[in-house]
Amino acid sequence: MLGGSFWVALFRNSISVVLMLCFFLMLDRPKISMKKAIWCYAAFGVSLIAFYSLWYALWTPSFVKFAPLSSLPVIGIFCTLMSSDAIYLSLYKIALAFYLFSVATFVGVDSARWWFDGNLWVDIAVRFVCLVVILIFTWTKFRRQFLNGVDFLIDEMDMFSAVTLFVSVMTGAVMAYWPNLQGFSIFNMVRAFMILFLVGVLQYAILHLYVHLGYEHYYQAEKELLEINEQLLHRQMEMMRESEKEAARIRHDVRHHTLLIKEYVQKGEFEELMDYLDQYGEDVESWKARDVCRNRAVNSILTAYARKAEIQNIDTHMDVKLSEGLAIRDVDWIAILANMFENAIHGCAASGARERSIRIFIAQKKNKVIIQCSNTSGPVSFDKGLPQSSDGDGLGVFSIRKAASRYNGETDFSMEEGQFITRILLNLSVPSQGKDL
Repeated sequence: MLGGSFWVALFRNSISVVLMLCFFLMLDRPKISMKKAIWCYAAFGVSLIAFYSLWYALWTPSFVKFAPLSSLPVIGIFCTLMSSDAIYLSLYKIALAFYLFSVATFVGVDSARWWFDGNLWVDIAVRFVCLVVILIFTWTKFRRQFLNGVDFLIDEMDMFSAVTLFVSVMTGAVMAYWPNLQGFSIFNMVRAFMILFLVGVLQYAILHLYVHLGYEHYYQAEKELLEINEQLLHRQMEMMRESEKEAARIRHDVRHHTLLIKEYVQKGEFEELMDYLDQYGEDVESWKARDVCRNRAVNSILTAYARKAEIQNIDTHMDVKLSEGLAIRDVDWIAILANMFENAIHGCAASGARERSIRIFIAQKKNKVIIQCSNTSGPVSFDKGLPQSSDGDGLGVFSIRKAASRYNGETDFSMEEGQFITRILLNLSVPSQGKDL
């Protein structure tokens, strides 16, 4: 700290508070709307700047010793309460914001002391330049990369890893801001920058590690999705071949039916003729492919997997009310419905129950699509609210959640009275103009 008047401290505090709050907000998904969040952050920032500036004016020695470290819990608690992300992700962003604040502070102070004899305004100018560079880089480069990978961070990070990162930053900050080592010397300057450099490398490496792991799981899920799509096409081709065989059989039998009808007509046995025509009509109708709904993608997926469930003697009931032309990609329908139905069939097969059933309900309510599937199931273990598969990969659930997230959707998995229940809610940006069918 280079000292100075109340107004100099006000400038320094403003730069520090703006840096930490703006950086966190750029990477955050607030609980409230972004407009309201900006107002809340602005009010909190102004209050914090006023408090720290008064602290400097009234108790300068204690401010120099404790102000930097005290800003971390104060800003951290506020930002965590404002964020909708998991607490460990908020801890990571707070640690990253505090690290950048530390870098700007040390660059400003040591640049002024090393080259300009401790000039106060050089310190402020350097800090301001650091503020502008960090925020511009965050907004134009880092923000998009971070938000694109934030779901991977949520999936891969846990409280232990976040606390480890947080402790590493705190250890570096304590060593850098240690009150008895703030005197200017080559040793202190090199020590502080080496600590900050090592902490920065650790933060960067851990971030890329988690994002890389997330991408790996994503590509595995995409591979599984392609395999499911291929299986779906094979099942549809099998159904088409069965339909073609039955059509050929019916064409072959037409000659026999015609001769029998003529025989009834010649003998005047019209009641017997009517009975025979009714039986023939029922036989043809039994082989007619029955549509689940008029949405072609959904109908194809559900029909194919219903056929697979029927082969395994699983009772299937589907109540689907969807219109055509929904703003949902076919590949996302496959990711959601195929994985959901596949998991339901596996759950029924592994349950060991004599009577096995799958119940699917899908409805469209304005710009929302509600999906619920319940199936007979044995005991299921959960981790963080997600079911764990026997082989431990869980890619089906990952694919469902990833596809639902594209539509700001929500997923829920639970066990109720021997039934495994999957609930999915999709939010469409534009309500469909079609009618519920």
